[in-house]
Amino acid sequence: MELTPYLLFDGTCAEAFKFYEKCLEGQLIAMFTHGESPMGDQTTPELRDKIMHAALKVGDAMILGSDVPSGMYQRPQGFSVSLSIDDVARGERIFAALAEGGQVRMPLQATFWAKSFGDVVDRFGTPWMISAGSVQF
Repeated sequence: MELTPYLLFDGTCAEAFKFYEKCLEGQLIAMFTHGESPMGDQTTPELRDKIMHAALKVGDAMILGSDVPSGMYQRPQGFSVSLSIDDVARGERIFAALAEGGQVRMPLQATFWAKSFGDVVDRFGTPWMISAGSVQF
């Protein structure tokens, strides 16, 4: 079994996934619009250029995403995408990039489970928890 986050956006999926690719040092595996799909000729003009599916490989994990039709988007709540990073400096760099234009809910600080932990909502509305220099449980 595999557990994969699927992130939803209000028209900013392409921008977010290009940012995540750079920030997380991942590889964008797929990204196509509704208009590029096999059903593209049946797509409404509103959705034609919106992302139907995006896939980003980050290490051994995947993050998937898409844009939702107007009026159906809801800001994420009740979850966070959690990143565990061995290198504290890399964790700090990723946290700073995610925080730019976003909202820091808990600044990076030492905890009993990690040398550095922080909680941030990025400028696209995605909540992240970063644990760097994690202590083994």
